[in-house]
Amino acid sequence: MIIAHISDTHIALDTPDADQRRSDLERSIANINTLDPAPDLIVHTGDIVHSGQPEEYALAASTLANARAPVYVVAGNKDHRANLRGAFSSRGYLGPESEFIEYAVDDYPVRLIVLDTLSSSSNRGDFCAERARRLIELIDDETTKPVAIFTHHPPFIVTVGPHPLHFETQEPMSRLQQALQRSGRVVAIFSGHVHRPAAGYVGTIRASVVPCIATTLRKGDYPAHMQSRPVYHVHRFDPDGGFATETRIV
Repeated sequence: MIIAHISDTHIALDTPDADQRRSDLERSIANINTLDPAPDLIVHTGDIVHSGQPEEYALAASTLANARAPVYVVAGNKDHRANLRGAFSSRGYLGPESEFIEYAVDDYPVRLIVLDTLSSSSNRGDFCAERARRLIELIDDETTKPVAIFTHHPPFIVTVGPHPLHFETQEPMSRLQQALQRSGRVVAIFSGHVHRPAAGYVGTIRASVVPCIATTLRKGDYPAHMQSRPVYHVHRFDPDGGFATETRIV
């Protein structure tokens, strides 16, 4: 099983770098389409657009439609739940039963669970008791497969960059961590938001952050020849060894 993981495209219409952001996403999808073996799916872990506007989503969705693999989306702090749902509901995986953008995908050897960590009051993450209850239900609905979790905000202390905690307080992050560790079947957590690569653990669960696709917003030090080249991750799952992650340079 192979997952191509992109994040933080921040598609916009009126920023000085709007054309570059769109080009970064277009080139990333074109590069993913050349992978051999091909990925089974692509996951975008949020901040798909920059202002949450329907016109931005229309542009992002049309670009993502060029992907040869199925694309699944996560809501980021820059996203607008209703407009995101409107842009991607035709894909069939965004159920109407919850106000949150959360769902499970069972078409692969690993059960994929997408979580909603949006806060209504800040760019940092939140995870209320209702979302924790729903996460436990999503994990318990299927008990034969390992589980991979996708979030926008990383649920661990990030040791690179100026902001170690990417949730509003420790409390919602701890609530999420407890729910993730409850079953013992979660084998990996994949996130975005930080705009730079990072890795850590939730208990014994490996967690990682992919850099942002938008090169003008990416953080960290890159050589000159790479500064305009998007970076994404490819996660390969083996039943015996779990997930291994490769960094791909477009």
